[in-house]
Amino acid sequence: MKSVSQRKTAAEGLSLRNVALDDVSALCQNAFPTLPQEQVLAMIAAWNTKQFQGRYFEMFAVLAEGEIVGTISLYQHTEDVISIGPEIFAPYRRHGYGTAAMLCACEIAKKKGYRLVSQQVRVNNTASIAMHASLGFETDGEITTNDKGNQIVIYQKNLD
Repeated sequence: MKSVSQRKTAAEGLSLRNVALDDVSALCQNAFPTLPQEQVLAMIAAWNTKQFQGRYFEMFAVLAEGEIVGTISLYQHTEDVISIGPEIFAPYRRHGYGTAAMLCACEIAKKKGYRLVSQQVRVNNTASIAMHASLGFETDGEITTNDKGNQIVIYQKNLD
């Protein structure tokens, strides 16, 4: 686990901004290598409506010193509850970007009035489990199966 000073270093050079059409190359290369560019452009356009299934949804590019190192999304479940979906691209993992991006996304969610972050984390995703624990998320450890057939645990954090 990274020390607090290492996390601050990653966070200092990190920012979030909405994904833009100009990001298509980075997304095609790192996140969607098997999809045609036109399909990724359509996804970006859909993300920028800031709605998914009639609820608030926002996709951000995670930038480290101006370079896209991943994406992170906010998805509304209820008026008070949101989930955050980080995806740090493989070449950039294990540098604290996921943790720093989660901190930024939690601040955005809090400013938008959300009070609770609720996350599904696959039980075999040890990196995500460690990150959520380091950020103060709590779980009861109950294992369930999600819609995709993955065994998951729920992690939650109060934003108040």
